[in-house]
Formats: sequence, structure tokens, C-alpha cells
Amino acid sequence: MSEHPNPRPTLLSQLLQVPVIVAALGYLVDMYDLFLFSVVRVPSLKALNVPTEQLLTEGIRLLNFQMAGMLIGGVLWGVIADKKGRLSVLFGSIIMYSLANIGNGFVTSLDQYALLRFIAGVGLAGELGAGITLVTEVLPKEIRGYGTTLVATLGVLGAILAYFVADLFEWRISYFVGGGMGLLLLILRFNVFESGMFKQVKEKTVDRGNVMMILTNGKRFGKYMMAILVGLPIWFVVGILVTFSPEFGAAKGIEGINAGKAVMLAFSGQVFGDIFSGLLSQYLKSRKRVIGLFIILSLTMMIGYLMIPTLDLFTFYLMCALLGFCNGYWTLFITIAAELFGTNLRATVATTVPNFVRGATIPLAALFVSFKPDLGVIQSGLLIGVATSLVALLALYYLEETFTKDMDFIEKE
Repeated sequence: MSEHPNPRPTLLSQLLQVPVIVAALGYLVDMYDLFLFSVVRVPSLKALNVPTEQLLTEGIRLLNFQMAGMLIGGVLWGVIADKKGRLSVLFGSIIMYSLANIGNGFVTSLDQYALLRFIAGVGLAGELGAGITLVTEVLPKEIRGYGTTLVATLGVLGAILAYFVADLFEWRISYFVGGGMGLLLLILRFNVFESGMFKQVKEKTVDRGNVMMILTNGKRFGKYMMAILVGLPIWFVVGILVTFSPEFGAAKGIEGINAGKAVMLAFSGQVFGDIFSGLLSQYLKSRKRVIGLFIILSLTMMIGYLMIPTLDLFTFYLMCALLGFCNGYWTLFITIAAELFGTNLRATVATTVPNFVRGATIPLAALFVSFKPDLGVIQSGLLIGVATSLVALLALYYLEETFTKDMDFIEKE
């Protein structure tokens, strides 16, 4: 009797590998914690006796502490992932942000809150980059777009989960839930195997995780900066337009907007946007064309969100959901950053790039606050939104197409 060769692995079986699933669940917990603050900002600050007129300024201050932590953590975890391995980051980062999350539930002052948001930010910075790097290295190039889409989609679902948990429980309990989920996920990570590409590079005498290889090489630094600029509109929408939706709504004469609900609806939209952009990218066999389309859609929706007269809550919330959908190229943005660089720098890039984009919330929020007294809330948001979108389109133009790029290469001095 003739022997049949082993059947070819199906798309589903490859996507359901342990590293892919654990990376996706890790990003779910990551996003839960990251956006829980946006959901509970108002009730938590009120519970700490912050006056109503200071809710915006204190919220921005705490958000800046979190983003500063993510900037530092992005570099820290990226270097560790390229020097020690992707798994070291998947373990270390989740422990840090889970414990910080639990600590947030015990705060009694703004200073404590700020410190713990900073620590949580450092921990959160490592999760996505290490996960995306691992997924792009264990999956064949023909389907890695599906894998990263799965990771990002589950991550965005984490933001939606944050809204429902915060709606059901008091804000302190919501933080405890996030910390508990992270510690439970830690158990699953003991079954994850390291990237084969990283193992091969580790055996060679090649410099790994050296940030100076990016900073001192003009070509590498240029594409690194272009990768960051492409993602600016995503975080402007999330960190400014949606997080501070009550303030934008009030400027349009709409009262009673719930920031948590706006965040939930925006990320519900982004789930579908990430899925659609990821599948469209696979169909068109292009990252750049789809990212460009979504940047234009995002700019169009920003203008609509800010300028179209909205007289009722339902229409405003619907626009938040549409804004989220048009913002749904987060997956492709991080994937293209990972695909641009060799295995010895890939995790450093994939971890730092999204966190520098997140950290861009600090200068963007500062610009927003400085423009607001003269231009008002709406015009300030419009000016910054248009500027970030145009910069992103220009940066995208100069990036190479990476859809079919082989990932098994290294960066040389």
C-alpha cells in the first residue's frame, strides 16, 4: 500500500498555533488595561475629589504619565526582545502591567495614580511589539497578514471588554479584573515556543537590539521615522478625539456624552476596520495601498466628526463608531514596521514604533491644549487632525511595499 505524504497544514491550523493565540490574548489584556483609564477617567478622578473643571487637565496629565512610561518601555522591551528573545518580553511585560493594574485599584491620591499609570505604561509597551514580531516570524509570509489581523482584532476587543466591565463594576474592581486576567494568561505562556528565526540569529555573531544601528544609519533611521509618522492619525483619534469626546460633544452643544461608551463604540468600529483592512491587504497583496486608503478615510471621518452639526447622542455615538472603523489600520501599520527590518532589530522596531506613536499623544495633547484658548475645541482638533493625516500620507509614500518581503534576513553594520 502506498504511503501518503503528510497533509499540507490548513490556514486555520497555522493561525491557531500556540504562539499566535497567546500573542492575541496577551494583546487583548494589554488593550483592556490601556483603555480602561479612558473609560474610568471621569469616575475615578471624581472619586479622588478632582473638581469638575479640572477633569480634562488632570486626565491629560495622567495620560501623559502613562504614555511617557510607554515611550521608555518601548525601547527597554524592544532591546530585550532582540537580545534575550521574544518570550522574555512576553513574560516580563505582562507581570509588570498586571501588578500595576491591580495597584491602580488601591490608589488614594493623584500622585499615586500617576506613578502607577507610568509603571503600567512601561509594562504595556512590550506586549504588542513582541507579539507581532513572534507571529510574523512563525507564520509563512503568505498568511502572516492574517495572523497579525487576529492579534490586533482580539486586542481591540480588549478595549471593548474594558467598557463592559467598567459598566458592570466600580472602577477599582475594573482594574483588579484586568490585573487578574494578565496573571492568568501568564500561565498559558509557559507553552509558547521561541521564534526559530531568532534562535538562528542568536547563534551568530551579529549585533542584536542595538538602537544605534538605527540612529546612526541614515537609510534605516529614515524608514524608521516614516513608519512612526504613518501611525500618527491613529493615536490622535484614539488619544484625543475619542478619549475627550465629552469635551468635543459639549462644544457642539451635546451634553451627557459618556467617554467610556464613546471609547467602546470607537473600538467596536476599529475591530471591523482592522479585519477589513487586513483581509483587503491579503486580497490586494499590498500593505501600502490599504494603509493609504484608510488614512484618507480617517481624515474624512475626522472632518465629519468635528464639523458636521450633530444634535443628538445617537448620531454622535454612531460617528464615534465610524471614526473607529476608518481608523482601523493599526494592524497593518505595525506589521509593515516589523517587516521593514531584519531579525536582529525587528523586535526593537516593532516595539518602539507603536509606542512612539502612542507617546505622540503627549505633544499632540499639548498642542491641543495650547491651541484651545484661541481656536476653540473644534478648530484645534481639526487643525491637528488634518496636519497628522497629511504627514502620515507623505511618510507612507516614501516607505517600501513589504507584503511579499522575506523575513529571514539581518541588518548589518
